[in-house]
This record gives sequence, C-alpha cells and structure tokens, in this order.
Amino acid sequence: MEKLIDYFLQFGNLNKQQIELVLKNVTEVSLSKDTYFVEAGKPFDQVAYILEGVLRICYYDNRGEEITKYFIDENHLVKNPYQGEPLTEYIQAVTDCKLLVFSARHWLDLSNTIVGWEGIVNNILQRSLMEKLDRRSALVSEDATTRYLTFLEKFPTLANRVSLAHIASYLGITQSSLSRIRKNIR
Repeated sequence: MEKLIDYFLQFGNLNKQQIELVLKNVTEVSLSKDTYFVEAGKPFDQVAYILEGVLRICYYDNRGEEITKYFIDENHLVKNPYQGEPLTEYIQAVTDCKLLVFSARHWLDLSNTIVGWEGIVNNILQRSLMEKLDRRSALVSEDATTRYLTFLEKFPTLANRVSLAHIASYLGITQSSLSRIRKNIR
C-alpha cells in the first residue's frame, strides 16, 4: 500500500488522516493471467492502481480479430474516462496481477472529503494522457522495424513479459513479421 501512497504523493499533498482515508477505501484484488478485469459493454466505475503485473486494453475489429490497443503496467491507474458509460474495450491481465481497487462510491467519498483530491486526480490524468500520446505517436508513421524498436524503448520492461502475439497486435503487424524483425535486429 505504500507504493499507492507514494504514487499519489507525486501529484499532490496528503496529510496523515487523508492517507488513512485512502487506505481505508481500497481493496486488493488478484487477477490470474488472461483473466478479464472488465469486459466490453459492461460498466466500469472502479478505479484501479496496478501494484504488480500488466493489463492490456483490447477490442475486436469488424473481422473478429483481436486488437491490442494499449498496455498498462505497474504504478499506473486504470479508470474509465467516460464515467457512467460501459467500456467499448476489454481490460485483460496479460500477467498475474495485483490491483488496488477503489469502488465508484469510495472514489467519490475521497473526492468529497479530501481537499485537493480533484487536483491530484487531474495531475495523474494529465500525465497519463501525455504518456499515452508519447507512446502511440511513433506507431502511426513509422515502418514496422522502427515501431518495434520504439516499443522496446517506450516499454523496456514489457518485451519479456507480454506475448509476441499481443506485441504484434499492438504494433499493427503479424506475428510472423514481428519474428522476422526480432531475428534481423539481433
């Protein structure tokens, strides 16, 4: 739980009582690899902090192919940006995961009780958006080899933790193309 508090303190100040309130309102949840945390079409009102493991955001295209949109690893929050609306994507554990989860009610209690909580949350969301844009921008205009090298640079700890199929899907290439690229850069 100390990691969670350290995470929040990067974005604002909390006193001892506020920290105790945060810890009182969070529940630890374990997910096994390949388990869905949230399924598309279902409501997702919780907020989760990834203590251990990697989640991926994915969806199915109109041909029924699974597309990996994003990876989220340790020390990040997972929150539905469209509060009150069901997700259009799946959130799946690609490794065994430990999450610290706030229910919608508990998250709202923190917002209503802790002065400055919204500022902390806004700072977190701002940084997350910048990270997301930074990680995705190169994937739009680069060739497949450069996209893979950028992936390795942006996600240095994920290459050995995530399946090649998920990485290939994220990069928008086939798994056989990714295997060739990996062979050629060694």
